[in-house]
Amino acid sequence: MQKLMGISSHQTNRTVITVLVVACLLALPLTASMAGDTQYVLNSFAFLIWGALVMWMCAGFTMLEAGSVRTKNASVICIKNIGLFSIACISYYVVGYDLMYNVGEGGLGLIGVPDFAKFGYTPSDAEVAMLGSGDTAASAPADQGHATMSDWFFQMVFVATTASIVSGALAERVRLWSFFAFILVLVIFIYPVVGAMTWGGGFLTTQFQFFDFAGSTIVHSTGGWAALAGILLLGPRIGKFRKDGSVHMTPPSNVPIVTLGVFILWFGWLGFNVGSVLALDGPFNATNMSNVIANTVIAGAAGVIAVLFFSKMILGNMSILAVLNGAIAGLVAITAGPDFHNMIWLAALIGAIGGIICLLCIRLFDMLKLDDVVSAIPAHLAAGIWGTLAVSFTHHDVSFLNQLISIVIVGVFVFSVSLLVWWIIQQTIGLRISRQVEELGQDVAELKIEAYPEFVQIPDHDMYDEDDEAA
Repeated sequence: MQKLMGISSHQTNRTVITVLVVACLLALPLTASMAGDTQYVLNSFAFLIWGALVMWMCAGFTMLEAGSVRTKNASVICIKNIGLFSIACISYYVVGYDLMYNVGEGGLGLIGVPDFAKFGYTPSDAEVAMLGSGDTAASAPADQGHATMSDWFFQMVFVATTASIVSGALAERVRLWSFFAFILVLVIFIYPVVGAMTWGGGFLTTQFQFFDFAGSTIVHSTGGWAALAGILLLGPRIGKFRKDGSVHMTPPSNVPIVTLGVFILWFGWLGFNVGSVLALDGPFNATNMSNVIANTVIAGAAGVIAVLFFSKMILGNMSILAVLNGAIAGLVAITAGPDFHNMIWLAALIGAIGGIICLLCIRLFDMLKLDDVVSAIPAHLAAGIWGTLAVSFTHHDVSFLNQLISIVIVGVFVFSVSLLVWWIIQQTIGLRISRQVEELGQDVAELKIEAYPEFVQIPDHDMYDEDDEAA
């Protein structure tokens, strides 16, 4: 038939091959476009999902703190946590993100420069054009590996985590509006400056090659330094430390809720660390995420086991609160560098040491008469310092000395600025609640509502020394 049509078999094969080659060449741009779209979608989706898990940590902090305080202060804990999240959200949208990531010559490697032409951090022009076209099949904006606001959301929930650390340490004696005033400064200035010096490409990254994968120092130690400055000015709760030097124990109002809070934090921590891979666009990053999850879970578990073993030796008794903080300390410690894969057992060692450091710090705070209601500073600051230094043992290209110098710089900046802000608040609107409010409880005195209305609130007169003037 082919011969009848004047076409040889050889010519037919050559024609088919030519058509296939041309089709493949025409399909290359389409394939590249599809690959870019897939990368854009997966990365954006990862930011949103991991960010949602980190946001869920706010619920964990709320449960942990509300269960740790006495029943007469539980409602105030709840309003503080939802309030601080909302402050962090709006502030980071309006100015915080630009201050942290728009670091250029104007910021001198210390702080970014806001884009005053826009009110807040907004989607890119390419995204606005894509959405405005109404084309649901449009390709991803060129040179963008993710949606702009997905990244903003993921970064914003980290800010809220830093603020939550401060809440628990100062519980039961700080004024509500004074606390919110400090949180505003923390999330709109202190945290963005730390972030600009490090993740934003500032001088700690460029000059000292500082490495903090998910924020042992940038997030957790920043919150810890801010809280430490606050409790030094605020002082301990009335009657917490007796004249003879003994510590008056203030048992938590609800241990199961504290435990639930820690499990929620542990769950949310997966998003915290895994999301910091910052991409989900191929086998490499998917495998990296798997290792990060494994290291994170192992470190938290090791922190628990270490405190279980040593708590009676150091504290004199087995403490459920110390054990729960051991999990948090282990998680904080591994957060600086969970992205190693060749020595997984090191995750257990880092987490265990973090738990022991937290335990020793809890004991030290009692000796120094520093009142941290939920042991946030031992768990987040002390374990965060250790974890940031430990990166030099798991990442051979990270310098121990540079890590130490960076920790000191961040610590001096955050502590000094926080102390100044707390002092200004103390001298202006006041920092501490009155003795009467502290005895009665902030729930009734400030909110006119009780968290557990079926319980009868009785002021803790039995725990006070007669001439106690702490308030």
